Amino acid sequence: MGMSVIISVADKEDAEQILKLQYLGYQSEAELYGDWGIEPLTQTLESLRTELAERHVLVARLGDEVVGTVRGRVDEGGVGRIGRLVVHPRMQRHGLGGRLLDAMERRLLEDGSVQVFRLFTGHRSLGNLRLYARQGYRQTGVEAVSGDLSFVALEKPVHSELAASA
Repeated sequence: MGMSVIISVADKEDAEQILKLQYLGYQSEAELYGDWGIEPLTQTLESLRTELAERHVLVARLGDEVVGTVRGRVDEGGVGRIGRLVVHPRMQRHGLGGRLLDAMERRLLEDGSVQVFRLFTGHRSLGNLRLYARQGYRQTGVEAVSGDLSFVALEKPVHSELAASA
């Protein structure tokens, strides 16, 4: 076989595969928090297509199959907001999440003056927290959403060497 994973900009034809991957990837999160109504599991195809037009969306492809995705945008305050990092369960723990995160950071740096990258994950999502820590993110706060869920806010400052290598 020997196919390699290629990371590229998503296009509107990828919407259905992204939505299916998102649904598959967030099953474990829903189970972890006992909440099957989380937004990644209830998002519509139309809503995702709108995001594809308004945000940066990257996909990781193995041949024709989308096996990973991440979204991002730069807000008016210079914050590179990253979200919906999803890797197919069979492709996890091989560095693909880190590659997608790096690629999105580089993409957002191309957008303009990013001062800091920011993302959120659930407090019980230990694998996510470990990945983000390895990628240089540090916890900046915790926000209680419900009795069973708190979002952990993480940030990574933009260093001049990162900006210079982009």
